[in-house]
Amino acid sequence: MELLAVYEDKDDAEAAKSKVTGALRLASDRDDNQVVYRLFATPTWANFYALEMYELPKLKHLVDQRKSGGTYDAAEHERLITGLGIVVNTYDLKIPDHWL
Repeated sequence: MELLAVYEDKDDAEAAKSKVTGALRLASDRDDNQVVYRLFATPTWANFYALEMYELPKLKHLVDQRKSGGTYDAAEHERLITGLGIVVNTYDLKIPDHWL
């Protein structure tokens, strides 16, 4: 498990916790006078997508458009894929070939 996200609102943290799969833990701690909630879970593309992180829903939309032959923004697709490089390096993940 690794830290995936930090929330300032308990309801938001609980909602996020319900979206991820696999081993997970929600920890709270006080930062000065504010409580923060840290979501620890397995870093997978499915979990990041469920949390709507790294613009993955937008990437899915673009990939679906490309597959269907619809209007497709190749520059935006490339920007999103390039941005995922940080995730790949941080969590030792591989970008699925069908996203490229």
